[in-house]
Amino acid sequence: MKDFIDPFLYNLPHLDLHGYDRTGASAMIKMFIDENLRIDNKKIVIVHGKGTGVLKTASHEYLKSDKRVLSYKTNNYNDGETIVNLK
Repeated sequence: MKDFIDPFLYNLPHLDLHGYDRTGASAMIKMFIDENLRIDNKKIVIVHGKGTGVLKTASHEYLKSDKRVLSYKTNNYNDGETIVNLK
């Protein structure tokens, strides 16, 4: 059974990476995590789109290496989004 992901994620802060390259997307994710930890948000959404998967791969690689990320997973309802839980 898959983990349940709340379908009402529209209230969470979103970062849209459309139009960025790999390095730009990583920098934006870092800044977005910094901002959300500063205001004590523990759950965020990163919108990378479906496309060729370049931004999804880049964002998951960055999230894997960031020690402030507790967990992350692709949204079950929209595979163009990744839901991130922060420490």
